[in-house]
Amino acid sequence: MTEKATPSPQAIKAWARLMRVSRQLVESAEDALKAGGLPPLAWYDVLHELAEAGEAGLRPFQLTERTLFAQYNISRLLARLEADGLVEKLPVADDGRGQTIRITAKGLEMRRRMWDVYGRSIAELVGVRLSPDELNTVSALLGRLRHPPASD
Repeated sequence: MTEKATPSPQAIKAWARLMRVSRQLVESAEDALKAGGLPPLAWYDVLHELAEAGEAGLRPFQLTERTLFAQYNISRLLARLEADGLVEKLPVADDGRGQTIRITAKGLEMRRRMWDVYGRSIAELVGVRLSPDELNTVSALLGRLRHPPASD
């Protein structure tokens, strides 16, 4: 039987600040996308993963793993992306019910347009506020908090 862990005041403060700042940064990036007449950040995450996968595409379960969205959220989002012509669903030869999702040329263009705004947001919200050394430190510290521990 393990003993209950009680967080230190420092851990509580770090947690609260991490949650608050994370939410504020994401909201600011979302606001920038919205102001640019672009879809929400979740769309970028999926389009990015599909673009990285290339012609092979990804199965929906792989997208769920890579984006950390719940399966039902991925299904709804993929339906919307497909309706907008940003992704295509292809049957899997050895799996009658399986599908591979692949980004379309229109999806690649949307990803590029979104990155123009999203990348600028990252630069303005984080990049210009911290030195390169500070950015490396923050990245390393946050990497230690990943579960399971990061290998990157």
